[in-house]
Parts: sequence; structure tokens; C-alpha cells
Amino acid sequence: MDIVLCGAWGRMGREMASEIARSKDARIVAAVDKRLPIMDCPCYENIGEVRESADVIVDFSHHGNTYALVDAAVSRGLPLVVATTGQNDEERAYIEDAAKHIPVFFCGNMSLGVALFVAMTARVARTFPYADVEIIETHHKGKADSPSGTALMIASAVKEAQGAHGRIVIGERDGARQKGDIGISSVRIGNVVGEHEVRINTGFQTITLKHEAHSRAIFAIGAMHAIRFIVGKKNGLYSVKNFLDET
Repeated sequence: MDIVLCGAWGRMGREMASEIARSKDARIVAAVDKRLPIMDCPCYENIGEVRESADVIVDFSHHGNTYALVDAAVSRGLPLVVATTGQNDEERAYIEDAAKHIPVFFCGNMSLGVALFVAMTARVARTFPYADVEIIETHHKGKADSPSGTALMIASAVKEAQGAHGRIVIGERDGARQKGDIGISSVRIGNVVGEHEVRINTGFQTITLKHEAHSRAIFAIGAMHAIRFIVGKKNGLYSVKNFLDET
């Protein structure tokens, strides 16, 4: 598979480049980053400058590049793996609309472990639909988006599991907790790769679920699964859940 890697010189971009180099069925044919990377392939500052033939575009850059990224993928008819987080409603809608024209893999977290963690959390929330739920996420001090895309993914799964009757409350509440609130608290400290903890309290007991990422490699490995999954798929919007359903 020939890959265009966007955000190639960021933390995750370099991790992804290493994972691709270790693979036997993929190579980077073009790298894109506003800081021109030093790589053994053509490098560009903007996705629109890429002319190399490719099988898929993978993005580990920044959600601010959403429109240019989507336009490039749609205009070339290439599958797109979106591995960035922090998109606003308009950017998410733009990505979702692109899925009418190309296959798009879009998920708040590429880790297969996180996908299973979210599924287990939803299962508990469905069993206790009126329990109080709190999500505490911790990341390194340089992470730009808050809350994390994973925390929002967990909150959405809990809300759906509990019947969509509650609010997702980010940060401090304005007054007392309301029935059905799903709280998200964010911590930014040190070099933490990623920790997500969910506390589900029924009033008589508390169930705590936790996932810790010890290396960014898990996200690159997950993205490689996404690449192999999405190439050859029909137009549509896919996520880690779709991948797990087929394995």
C-alpha cells in the first residue's frame, strides 16, 4: 500500500512513520507537514501539493487542516484515515459528508484496547441506566485539545447506552449535579501518554474502569489496522468498532 502521511514530523507522525517502516505491505510515498520533514520520500508543506500516486491518505496533523485534507482526498478519490482529534461540529460534519464520496475511517482513538474499553463501559452503563458517571482523562501537558477525543467518545457511548437522557458536562458544573449528568474532567501534566478512567456509581456501589496507554505505538499500530481495513472498502464512515465487528 502506498501512503500519504500528513503530520509526518509531529510526535504521532514520526511514530506512524516508524510503524510503516516495520510493515511488509506499506510504504510512505509522500510526507506532509508545515515543518518540512527529513524523510526518504517527497515532502510537502501542504496536502494540495502532493502529486504522487497513492492508495490512502493518513492524517496525524491537526484538526485545523480538516478542510484541505478532505478536499484533497475527495478530489483524488482516495480513502482517508483521520487520526486527529479536537474537531468542532463543522469539521466533523465536513468529514462525515466526505464519507458519501470516499471511504473514511474516523475515530477519537485508534487503539484497539480503547475500543474494547469503550464497549465495556457502555455495557456497564446500559446495565445501570440511571447511575452517575464520571470520566477523568489525563494527558501530557502539551496536548492541545481538552477534553480528549477519547473522553468525548466514551461520554457519547455512555449517553447512548443510558438512553440519551443525560447531559455531557465538561469541566466544572454550574450548581449541583443533575440527574443523568455525564461528567468529564481533564488533567494535563508531565509526559503522560494517555489515561482514561470511568467511575459508575449506582448509589450503592461504584464500578471503576480504566485504560492506560504506555506508548504512542498503540495508536500507530491501530492506524495500520485502519489502513488495511479501509483500502478497498465502499464509500462510507468507518471506525474501530467496524473493524472489531469484522474480526
